[in-house]
Formats: sequence, structure tokens, C-alpha cells
Amino acid sequence: MRVPLIALAVAMVSTPALAGDRLGHEQIAAGDLHGAEATLVAERRIYPHRPELMLNLAVVYQQTGRTMAAQDLYRQVLDRPDVSLLTPSGVALSSHAIAERSMARLAPTTLATR
Repeated sequence: MRVPLIALAVAMVSTPALAGDRLGHEQIAAGDLHGAEATLVAERRIYPHRPELMLNLAVVYQQTGRTMAAQDLYRQVLDRPDVSLLTPSGVALSSHAIAERSMARLAPTTLATR
């Protein structure tokens, strides 16, 4: 089962050092999750605390069934200072808001029975 792409978590910034598809967002949008993961892991070796890298890698983990790894990355984002990020639609959101919304989607749903 494929998890739908969480558009809010595919964050972009205008930092020249991270320009292009070094954030993996184009690969994620194209469904190339393996390529996106390789790109993001490589970039995190250089910039281990960049929230946009952690958020995008969390999306890859979530879409490939690694929920616990995704949750860990969202928690790491929340442990870092909150920064403003641009979504692909051009809307600015806080890194904490993106992480919190994304984590809420990962929470198991409780079903009521009688």
C-alpha cells in the first residue's frame, strides 16, 4: 500500500548551497523514492541538521513503510530551532508545523467497536 505524498513535508528553501534537486523534492514528486533517499542521505552527511532534508527524508521513509524512522526524523526537526520553509506551492510554513502535522498523520487510528 502506497502512502500518499504529504505535500506539506516536501519543503524547499532558497539557500544557494541547497539549490536544485539536492532536497529530493523533484524525485519524491516523480515517485523516485530510492533516488530521493540517496540524495537526501548524501546531503545530510554535509548538512545533518537541515530541517528541509529531515522532513523530505521522513516523507521517503513514510512512503516506504518505515514509520518509526519517519517519526524519529520529525522529532529531530522539533528538537531543532523552528525555521520558515517554502512548500512547493510557495506557501511559507514553520518547520515545526510541518513536522507536527506529518507526525499526526502517522499516529495510529483508534477504531471504536461495540
